[in-house]
This record gives sequence, structure tokens and C-alpha cells, in this order.
Amino acid sequence: MKQCSICGAEYDENAEISSVFHEAGEWLAEEVWQDAGELCPRCLENRAQLAMMYAHDCNQ
Repeated sequence: MKQCSICGAEYDENAEISSVFHEAGEWLAEEVWQDAGELCPRCLENRAQLAMMYAHDCNQ
């Protein structure tokens, strides 16, 4: 079990998650914010949704 660096929730990093937003959040964590492996699936999905709406520099 790992602890999310944003919300503090504990999560299983090996759990299978199949969501387009989860995949996008993983990409953002690796390429944009360099915090891959530190966020829970919920925060990854939320980050992707917020980036889609507000981070126009990432959407080019």
C-alpha cells in the first residue's frame, strides 16, 4: 500500500484501473509534473479532468 501525495489516501499501486482519465493522469504525472507513482487513481483521474478543462498549455 502506498499513500497519495495529494489527498493522503492509501491505495494499492498494483490494482488494475481501466479509465481514459486514469491513463491521461498517469501521462501527466510522468511528463508534466514528474510525480509518477505518488498519486492515487482518484487524484490521477481528477488531475486529468482538470487539466483537460484548465491546463490549455498541456492540450496543444
